[in-house]
Amino acid sequence: MKALQKSIIGLGSIGLIFLAACGNETPATDSSNTNSPAATANPATSSSTTIATTTTATEGKSEISAKTNHPQTSQGGQVIESGPYHLEMVPVSEENGTHIDFFLQKGDTHEAIPDAKVTAQIQLPAGEQKTLEFDYDAAGKHYAVFLPEKAPGEYKVVILTDIKGEKVNGRFAFNR
Repeated sequence: MKALQKSIIGLGSIGLIFLAACGNETPATDSSNTNSPAATANPATSSSTTIATTTTATEGKSEISAKTNHPQTSQGGQVIESGPYHLEMVPVSEENGTHIDFFLQKGDTHEAIPDAKVTAQIQLPAGEQKTLEFDYDAAGKHYAVFLPEKAPGEYKVVILTDIKGEKVNGRFAFNR
């Protein structure tokens, strides 16, 4: 009888371990949170707006939570694939703040989109909000902006893009 009980307990334990390993998926982001930067980012967004999944970078490593069919053409930053669009944010800490590169590309070949309007809404670690406009760097085929903040902690970033009237937005985060 004891051998049977031990066998059942052993099989049950193995089954639980298997279920835990298979169920370790990154949960989807709840876009209904009205306190998030994305929810307050653009109150007048239309139905054509797409807000992509959040990614978080820690110590130069990124977690990609969006599943894609696109080839992995990356600049080493946080990547979001949203429909035909490739959005990638690369924050680089500097002495006086953070330089943020943003790659906005389209299609399977990841062709740069030079004529979009790109804005970042950033929530600082203390909760203060900042809005910054990106400039297009034609030589680097990406958008760039400098965030003159040095406070340590997590920075939550919502990047709002307007591509000829089509809105494609992404949520990112980085630590300083």
